[in-house]
Amino acid sequence: MASEKYIAIRQAILNKHQVIAEYHGKIRKLCPHAIGHTNGKEYALFYQFDGESNSRTIDKNDPTKNWRCLNIAELVDLYVVPGEWHTSLNHTKQQTCIKDIDLEVEY
Repeated sequence: MASEKYIAIRQAILNKHQVIAEYHGKIRKLCPHAIGHTNGKEYALFYQFDGESNSRTIDKNDPTKNWRCLNIAELVDLYVVPGEWHTSLNHTKQQTCIKDIDLEVEY
């Protein structure tokens, strides 16, 4: 059975809504593009358009570097909000973070 966070992110994909959440102590502003499972765990592929990151800062000059594959269980204080949809020119590149895809954004 899917977690509440999984269901919320899945709905955000369907409606092209933003997700705001804390991940590893950093507030992130994200647009989810794909959701599913890898090794039995829930994962989502997000385009991070604002906020902070432990791995690298948001690159306004090269948005192709702002993709994040996040373990849904590790997202805290998740909110789905309507707002401008953000993506990158390389959004159609095959993703590798989710083994069993449940849903992807339609372009």
